[in-house]
Amino acid sequence: MTWRGPAVAAAAVVVGQVPPETTRQAVGYPALFLLVALGALVPVIPTGALVSTAAVVAFHQSLPFGLLLVFVVAAVAAFVGDLALYWLGQRGVRSRNGSRWLEALRGRATPERLARAQIKLDEHGALVLVLSRLVPAGRIPVMLACLLARLPLRRFARGDAPACLAWAATYGLIGILGGSLFSEPWKGVALAVALTLLISGAPTLWRRLKPH
Repeated sequence: MTWRGPAVAAAAVVVGQVPPETTRQAVGYPALFLLVALGALVPVIPTGALVSTAAVVAFHQSLPFGLLLVFVVAAVAAFVGDLALYWLGQRGVRSRNGSRWLEALRGRATPERLARAQIKLDEHGALVLVLSRLVPAGRIPVMLACLLARLPLRRFARGDAPACLAWAATYGLIGILGGSLFSEPWKGVALAVALTLLISGAPTLWRRLKPH
């Protein structure tokens, strides 16, 4: 069996290069794990769209446990990526000179978002992590607030685990919705990607349209 990443498979389906019978071999779970884990570390990989796309393809495969595997792989990969990023950030907090990872996190969180995250962390503790992954652009400010509060890695992990499960379930359901509405996989992929981009871009659009 040839393993292919879900993003590659989706692109091929969209352009009509993958017939329905070939899509049964198109989703590579190791590739999905790697891309989602890397996406937790660097902001250039649209992990939500990847999970939704993989769910669409798995839905049309009709293989036993296909959707469950997408959910488990995505959740575990997101958790591993978050823990790795938090550990790297902790090294910067403990160091006198900081680190490039900590500075990168600071650069991805505006002062206003960081201040709100710190208030929520004080009020709700690690439970705020559960919602941080579901709110667009909410993960990094909350993670940075946890780092600055010197939250231990173990306590961060306890809050982040249900957050990753909820995140994977949400984007998996978006993929199932797209797959169930259309008989052709590429249409489901297009809808799932459009929905995930709309969700991720909604806060930025709201800030631009909101009267000052």
